Amino acid sequence: MRQIVFLALVPLLGAAPLTFEVASVKKSTSGFNGVRGGCHGIDSKYSAGELAAAPPLGRCVITDGRLSHLIGMAYGVSMTMIQNAPDWVIAGAERFNIEAKAEDPAKATEAQLREMLQTLLAERFQLKFHRENRDMPGFAMVVGKNGPKLRDAKADVVIASFGDSGKPRPDGPISVKLRNYSMPQLAAMLSQLGPGPMVDKTGLTGTYDFELMWDESSGPSLSTALQEQLGLELEAQKVPVPFFMFASAQRPGEN
Repeated sequence: MRQIVFLALVPLLGAAPLTFEVASVKKSTSGFNGVRGGCHGIDSKYSAGELAAAPPLGRCVITDGRLSHLIGMAYGVSMTMIQNAPDWVIAGAERFNIEAKAEDPAKATEAQLREMLQTLLAERFQLKFHRENRDMPGFAMVVGKNGPKLRDAKADVVIASFGDSGKPRPDGPISVKLRNYSMPQLAAMLSQLGPGPMVDKTGLTGTYDFELMWDESSGPSLSTALQEQLGLELEAQKVPVPFFMFASAQRPGEN
């Protein structure tokens, strides 16, 4: 079963898109075969080693990235989720450098910077696409038989902290502290870190403060950790997965 969700290419009336104060997009001539960089918001998490190479606060600095890499960073999708894109977008030799700064670097969150990056791709690459949901093997997150083990949120802002380890790797130990987190937000995060795509079917509508620790190699597994630590369970079933359906784009001109 497929469900097509068309995304508006212009903002709703009165809802102007977030934009960078200044931005530069240039074709890379380094010959380096590997994308580097990202966006550094006030809530971005880096280990001590990663922080030294991180972009300045309130900026997106990306070097040697194909358009597919830029799409992945802006929209949070993996390369396998981008469909119908031509070779120059997915696997070609053309790579680009982006340097962009928010109007107030001391206030921009990572999500806001990614939205600004989306606007930049629409303006400079004339990127057009739509989302298409496809049913794929995955998991439904449900409440366990003994009920949830969750504390009502006391935090005013949404926080996801992986401690000093920086951005986690799915094949290593993961410890995350979450504040003011909803169950749909948890399912979305675990879709990136867990064994497959996940949807929230807990029926829990509040926001919560909790911690979750798991290790797929040494144990406990994510499934066991969810059950023992949060009172939640995973049920294998087909779930809707949003694919990024590429429509068109143009190579950017000179700045």
